[in-house]
Amino acid sequence: MEDRTLFINKDKLLAKIKDDHRIADIDLEIVRPGDDVRIMPVKDVIEPRFKNSGGDMFPGFTGDDDMVGSGITKVLAGTAVVTTGEVVGFQEGIIDMSGPGAEYTPFSKTINIVINCEVSQGIKQHIHEEVLRLIGLTAANYIGEAAKDAKAHETRIYEHKPLLEACSLNGGLPIVGYIYMLQSQGLLHDTYVYGVDAKEILPTLISPTEVMDGAIVSGNCVSACDKNTTYFHQNNPIIEELYEKHGKEINFVGTIITNENVTLADKERSSSFTARLAEKIGLEAAIISEEGFGNPDADLIMNCKKLENRGIKTVLITDEFAGRDGASQSLADSTPEADAVVSTGNANETIILPPLEKVIGNDEHADNIAGGFAGSLKEDGSIEVEIQAIIGATNELGFNKLTARGY
Repeated sequence: MEDRTLFINKDKLLAKIKDDHRIADIDLEIVRPGDDVRIMPVKDVIEPRFKNSGGDMFPGFTGDDDMVGSGITKVLAGTAVVTTGEVVGFQEGIIDMSGPGAEYTPFSKTINIVINCEVSQGIKQHIHEEVLRLIGLTAANYIGEAAKDAKAHETRIYEHKPLLEACSLNGGLPIVGYIYMLQSQGLLHDTYVYGVDAKEILPTLISPTEVMDGAIVSGNCVSACDKNTTYFHQNNPIIEELYEKHGKEINFVGTIITNENVTLADKERSSSFTARLAEKIGLEAAIISEEGFGNPDADLIMNCKKLENRGIKTVLITDEFAGRDGASQSLADSTPEADAVVSTGNANETIILPPLEKVIGNDEHADNIAGGFAGSLKEDGSIEVEIQAIIGATNELGFNKLTARGY
């Protein structure tokens, strides 16, 4: 780091991440906002960070399996590591650095360090995903070390008091928590908590500052529009907003992470644990966010209904799959208790992405990725897709700027 400029030795970085017999070819490019570049299919996006104290980034992967969420964390704000290459699962997406598609993804506004990786032939999908996940996290960790001795241009302080102390500081403000649903349906729909697949956990309390330090890592290939990349977890806007209002309008006492299971019995168990935890810590209100759509809608509604039945007011954040005309049922499940819902947009809306000068990755899968259809990729290189094919277009943490209103 020199002042606000980051310098990367490409050969050293590639040497750091390519020492894996499963990798057939790997390269690195840097793209900037406004470049005539399309990146697809995108696997994950990670923000480079470094911890001067209080553990290591991405515990369970590139760091020791120690607790994070305290100490000093340096952030290389405005940069992102993006992994791409041959498609892993069909639910991967697009980042356009310019043109109309750039308006739908927050990563058109970051300087992206793009790692284009191809794996050996015959590698199974879940191994392919693992290779790209480890490459991205290792690269972000390595690049983040550049901030180790750098002087911060901005400092933010986040305080998370012990639970009993936090709850006793009510001062008449409503006690509010965050129910953080993590994608865990398996079959390339995985999220990791301290290196553990979230489908293996029971709902539990986590410090919001742990999330900032990479305790939650994406390993999933859900539709690009509402996939929570690792970057979104690191910069969760719900957590940021709750911190902003803490001590002024609300008493933000904690975050409960829960999973999104496949079977009805697992859904019932996790939602019951979540509601009981919320009740035990004295929540009066909670924000609930989901990841994905369809099957996870059932988990969202169960969490809502069970919290409301315990007298805990809820606000749900979700996107919609209401058809290209917006006339279809938006969610796969519903309940009368879900009377406060924030929409992050209709993922079925279509868009034409004009041809760009350069494609990093491979655009041949445009017809097959979620949001694409037969004929999506045109002869001139333009792509007609639903916006669900764009990374972050309808992000259910509210990271982007779309919404919808009912009449």
